[in-house]
Amino acid sequence: MISAMCERPTRLLVFTLLLSLTVWRMAAAQNSDSLRIPGEKHIQHVRQLTFGGENAEAYFSFNFDRLIFQSTRDSFPCDQIFSMDLEGNHLRLLSTGTGRTTCAYFLPGDTTIIYASTHLAGPHCPPRPDYSKGYIWAVYKSYDIFLATAGGAIRRQLTATEGYDAEATVSPLGDRIVFTSVRDGDLDLYTMNLDGSNVRRLTNELGYDGGAFFSPDGKQIVYRAYHPAEQQEIAEYKALLADGFVRPSKMDLFVMNSDGSDKHQITHLGAASFGPYFHPDGKHIIFASNMHDPKGRNFELYLVNIDGTHLEQITFNPSFDGFPMFNRDGTKLVFASNRHDHVKGETNIFMADWVP
Repeated sequence: MISAMCERPTRLLVFTLLLSLTVWRMAAAQNSDSLRIPGEKHIQHVRQLTFGGENAEAYFSFNFDRLIFQSTRDSFPCDQIFSMDLEGNHLRLLSTGTGRTTCAYFLPGDTTIIYASTHLAGPHCPPRPDYSKGYIWAVYKSYDIFLATAGGAIRRQLTATEGYDAEATVSPLGDRIVFTSVRDGDLDLYTMNLDGSNVRRLTNELGYDGGAFFSPDGKQIVYRAYHPAEQQEIAEYKALLADGFVRPSKMDLFVMNSDGSDKHQITHLGAASFGPYFHPDGKHIIFASNMHDPKGRNFELYLVNIDGTHLEQITFNPSFDGFPMFNRDGTKLVFASNRHDHVKGETNIFMADWVP
């Protein structure tokens, strides 16, 4: 009798524990995707890697075990370059801590990095754009591209021409750097060797060409561009560029061979599209655009075939998602977003599993 009475409470206790464990697992699974927004069927298990400040342009190392990114945080009044692991830990300052920096990237072997910086022009941040002229980007004349160790020690200045040199990324083949420069009077794309030698101009159309990335096989380059056609647009573009600015309200995506041949436009959205990156299959491109926001403030991620067909919206966050990058096998996506912000407008780095 005693045995039977003891058995029932024991079974009830086991059942209760199993039920609690199941509920906990369900809650944990739901909580692990609490940062995913309804409609985002291509991403899951979204994780936040940074918390607070302005964090953007996070790019994988060649070994895909670290991220390098730019951030305005702590005591720094404008962007500096940092690295961290894929869990958001082991944060490390890599730039000088002076001037303004942008667009950092690892080189093959992950022992060296490149990034653009204004620190040679002085320790202070260059002035922010005057938004009374509307929304404009600054293309600071004091930006040059530097080669540094993965620990932050500068080894070499790769560009030294007059004017803007920035937006550098590296071919997966590890042989060339593509970057944007105003050295010939307009904002065009160039490539150079990893030591800064053998510079080749790839674009020559009037307007802004930038934000370029190589395809997985290194044979193609995708980039954003604005080529004014009307006389009024041309005059405004030239006037802004003379003052060190560009208006990014209308940019579309282009693809060309890595030698600059076979340039062709793949989007015609009439919006601000930027941050294009090849999917590892080489057949799709992910990018950010404000094409669905009449006010132009909300940027989402989109996926498009390399021929411009089958445009698909990926994120559905009502503020900002941008700067996407896949890992080598296309199982992970890193991007910047305003989602889950504790202070309005802060931008953080997120990692997600990619669902084909």
